[in-house]
Amino acid sequence: MIVPAEVVEYDPRWPGWFAEIAAVVEPYFDELPHVIEHVGSTAVPGLAAKPIIDVDIVVPSDALVTAAIERLVAAGYRHEGDAGIAGREAFALPPDVAHYHHLYLVVEGNKAHRDHVLLRDHLRADTADRERYAARKRELAHLLTTDRTAYVVGKGALVEELIARADGSRRADDPDRIAPGAPSAG
Repeated sequence: MIVPAEVVEYDPRWPGWFAEIAAVVEPYFDELPHVIEHVGSTAVPGLAAKPIIDVDIVVPSDALVTAAIERLVAAGYRHEGDAGIAGREAFALPPDVAHYHHLYLVVEGNKAHRDHVLLRDHLRADTADRERYAARKRELAHLLTTDRTAYVVGKGALVEELIARADGSRRADDPDRIAPGAPSAG
């Protein structure tokens, strides 16, 4: 599958794509406590983004990380370690996935998990910051075909600023959290 290399306007299909990805992964987590969350820019209505769905598989403790990795490998994902971000295990996609996505395993409440959720929730709530972040992404989009690292670094200071400003509040009934056995949002 070709990695999308463009920033596009928000697509209302993205939440459905997340639900489809979650439905494929969910059966591998039978009886392992977890939550599947839609994070990243595609989880923010109205935000321009690369059409790549970011998914966090969230387990409640470090003790469950090894078992969760094994289940994702059984689902066809290839474990790639933390990819340079402590507390976040990254996975390469299995062949023939329906939607390109980034899949991460995090422990509930660790820095990687908090940062993903705080940024998502802040951008959903703050129109001015959402527009500011979209403008930065569009400004850097030309780098996606030549230097993805420069694209990520170019957003870094703003991302850190937005996370620092986020209040961390969230709803318990967040539609982007799919608990085991719960109906998907889709």
